[in-house]
Amino acid sequence: MDIGEQNGVVRTALESGNGGAKKLFRFLAVCVLGLAGLAVCTAQAPNSWRQPTTELAGKIADLLGPGQANLTLSNLSSIPNDQVSEIRELLVQALRARGVTAAGPDSANSVRVTLSESAKERLWVAQVIEGNQTKVAMVDAGPASAPRVHAAAGLMLRRKRVFAGHTPILASLETAGGLVILQPQRIAIYSQTAAGWHEQQHADIAPAGPLPRDPRGILLPPSTGHGFVAWLPGTRCTGSFLASAAARYWAIGCHKSDDPWVISSGTRSALSGPGTVAPALPAQLPNGQSNPVASAQSSLPTLKAFYDASRDYFTGVVVPSPRVDLPPFYSAAFVPRPAGGDALLIGGIDGKVQLLANGSLSPVDGVRDWGSDFAALHSGCGTGTQIIVSASGEAVSDSLRAYELPALEAIPASEPLAMNGTVTALWTAPDGRGVMAVVRSAPNQYEVDRVTASCN
Repeated sequence: MDIGEQNGVVRTALESGNGGAKKLFRFLAVCVLGLAGLAVCTAQAPNSWRQPTTELAGKIADLLGPGQANLTLSNLSSIPNDQVSEIRELLVQALRARGVTAAGPDSANSVRVTLSESAKERLWVAQVIEGNQTKVAMVDAGPASAPRVHAAAGLMLRRKRVFAGHTPILASLETAGGLVILQPQRIAIYSQTAAGWHEQQHADIAPAGPLPRDPRGILLPPSTGHGFVAWLPGTRCTGSFLASAAARYWAIGCHKSDDPWVISSGTRSALSGPGTVAPALPAQLPNGQSNPVASAQSSLPTLKAFYDASRDYFTGVVVPSPRVDLPPFYSAAFVPRPAGGDALLIGGIDGKVQLLANGSLSPVDGVRDWGSDFAALHSGCGTGTQIIVSASGEAVSDSLRAYELPALEAIPASEPLAMNGTVTALWTAPDGRGVMAVVRSAPNQYEVDRVTASCN
């Protein structure tokens, strides 16, 4: 199954078929009577999509001419899926009336329509592909007045310090065998004592080459929840916790590696199919209990990205391939879409934030104050998932803020949470219900904070 058939993409051949026509519109009016006797009705007008589909079909037919084609509809807007199917039927009929007829999926001609929107208006874009030529048609589908998914008003972020040290920290991970701290040239294991964290073991890492000024690192648990896998510029490390009656220790090994880094894994992918994608979640939590989030997930391919160690960012080449060229980026996170399915949010090195869904990239508005680091938080508040973002610039006192993306605009879902310094790294906690942040509070002062959200 190709990418165009997944994650909210509605795919159909333009047919000239016989048979009875289906009912084109389902009209639903919901009236709520208030205690004061006021009636409030919300409904989607039966013919609201006829005008833009007719206009778009005319432009497509002008570009393509009479013939055969294959239609793909991608919904990046807040239009519900049942209405998307009605839009498809209207568009198929309007195209048929203009001489665009049936074709199989292997046709040289295809039409890819994307339903997108901003906070104020809807824009429908059609890519008309004839062999190696691509032409574009666009129509204004009116104001974005359909019921929107509202951000979680009043959501409150809280932070709790997990660890503090005097050397740079790239990432951390709590495991059954202790707290793993990843540093540019060192992995340290700490155990909790009455006096605080105590280093019980460490392993030095010989760098594969010159390190960038601000190196990155990723630290993830394996599927069993025991041990860790770490990625550093040009290096991959693994750690296994071994416990017996005689001793408890870690077996740690590192080797040079140019393999892509695992940046996310979960149930389903915007690149390979519909559903909810979370960061890599272990089957067990550090306390030994089963992870309720992971237990509800099925094991599907992880998302990997190639890291440019000399430039300190991801190149834009990911595995599996989304069949679209991605820009070099600093951060990426999967977010659910209101109409169903998920999309990949990408923070490019040029400061642009884009959303990848159904094989196309769309710019996101409302991100002017975003920094280069963000991570997904599965709080259960509002839409269920928020994006936690660091502030733009390097401030003495940085901040984090929650946003939601009901369409192609980021909407603040919380007030900024002041941090005790500059946020240098941000990632989703293994349980998915928190975000971990590394904060540099002074030249030789670093701490790891866990940020969580409470619903109003």
